Amino acid sequence: MKLDCLSVRRAARGLAGRRFPPALALSLACLAGSAGIAAAMDPTPELNTNQAYVEAVNERPDLDIGNIDDVFGYVFAKLPDVVKVYPTENYYYFKFPYDGVIYSGNFRLDVDIRDKGTVYFAYFETFTDWRRDEIDKFKGFSGKDGVTVKKVAPLVYTIAYNGKTVRFELNDLGDVVPPQGTLDKDERYIGPVFDESGMQFYLVYNAGIKNFLYILNEQQPVPDELYTSDESDRILIGRRTGFAYYLDDKLERKILIGVNQHNVQTNNYLDGPFDQLPDNFITGDTLRTAILETDPSYEGKIDRFGILPGGDDRFLIAPYMSYTYTDELLAVSDCASDPTVPGSDYYNCFIIIDDEEATDGSDAADTSAETGSKSEDGADGVTGEPKAVDEPPMPQEKQ
Repeated sequence: MKLDCLSVRRAARGLAGRRFPPALALSLACLAGSAGIAAAMDPTPELNTNQAYVEAVNERPDLDIGNIDDVFGYVFAKLPDVVKVYPTENYYYFKFPYDGVIYSGNFRLDVDIRDKGTVYFAYFETFTDWRRDEIDKFKGFSGKDGVTVKKVAPLVYTIAYNGKTVRFELNDLGDVVPPQGTLDKDERYIGPVFDESGMQFYLVYNAGIKNFLYILNEQQPVPDELYTSDESDRILIGRRTGFAYYLDDKLERKILIGVNQHNVQTNNYLDGPFDQLPDNFITGDTLRTAILETDPSYEGKIDRFGILPGGDDRFLIAPYMSYTYTDELLAVSDCASDPTVPGSDYYNCFIIIDDEEATDGSDAADTSAETGSKSEDGADGVTGEPKAVDEPPMPQEKQ
C-alpha cells in the first residue's frame, strides 16, 4: 500500500502548546518579548543564561494551575501588545514555569472559528522522554467568557480581555509560490508551510505517484546549518532541527525525507511540518481533491481542509520518516540512486511504506517503523495505516 505515512491526525491541533528545549529561557515574559523574528530589530543573538533558568523554575506564581480560566488570564496578561503568529496553522505557542514544572501551551486562531469570535487556549505539563502526561486543559474562549475576538484586517485579529487588548498578526504568506522550475510536471502546489521550527516549505502534491512532498523553501536565508551526512552526499541534515533532506536528482530542490524520532516522541518544535498545513492559503478544494486522489475512501468524509466530521480528526500529511539513526535515511537514498528503478518511478522512492508492504515488489522506499504513529494517547507522530484518533477537539500539543 502506498503512502502509509498519510493518516488522520488531531484536527484542532491546538492541544497544549509546542515544546521548547528546557535550555531555552523559560519565563513567559521573556518568550513573548522575543516572539517576532526581528521584532526588536536587534542584530545581536539573544542570550539565554542558566541564571534565568534557575530563577524561573524557582518561581512560585500566585496561580491556580488547575483552573483554565485563571491560567488564561495569567498568560494573557503576560503577552505584549502585539504578537506575531508564525506557524501556518495559526498557533501562538508559549511556556511558563510553575512550582518547579514547565508548562507548555498555545492560543490558536483556528481558520474555522476565529471569525465566530472564539480563540482556542490550552496548556499542559511539558513532555519529556521519561514522562508524558495527557493534557485535558483546553477551552474555546469567547464573549461569554469576557473575551472579545475581532478581525481588524486580513489575517489580523485583536483579542480583548480584562481591560487589555492584544493584536495577533497571522503570517501572511499569500504571495509565496515556488520559483519556476521547482515543481515536477505531475505536481500541484497546495500552499506555503511555515513550521514552528522556523523552517519554511512548499506543500506539493505529486499526482503521478499520489504522494505529498514538503519542498524546502530557500527563497530566504534558511535558519539552519545543513551538512552532508556521512552516509550519502545526496542527504543533508539540519544541525539545529535534525530535519533530513534529499537533493533531488531531477530538479534543483531539497525534499524533506526525515525528522528525528526523539522530537516526534516529545512533540516539540522540531517534530516536523505535518502540523502546520497552509490553512490560510488553501484555495477551494485543492487539498481535499489531492487527499481523495490519494485515498478515495475519504470521499464524503472530509471538508476542504481534510478535517473529518466533528472536527476532532484530520488527515495526516507526513510523507517522511521518523529516524533515530541517520543511516536509516539511506532507505530513500538507495532507492533513488538505484539504476534499476525506471525514471518514471523515481518519485516512488519518496513514498513511505512499512516492512510488510515492502514485499509487494514496489519501488517505494522501505522506512518501516520510521513512519511513526499518531498514537491513541495524543502523540503527534506519523503513522502507517490511515486511521482516526479518538481525541477531544483540542488545539495541538507542542512543547
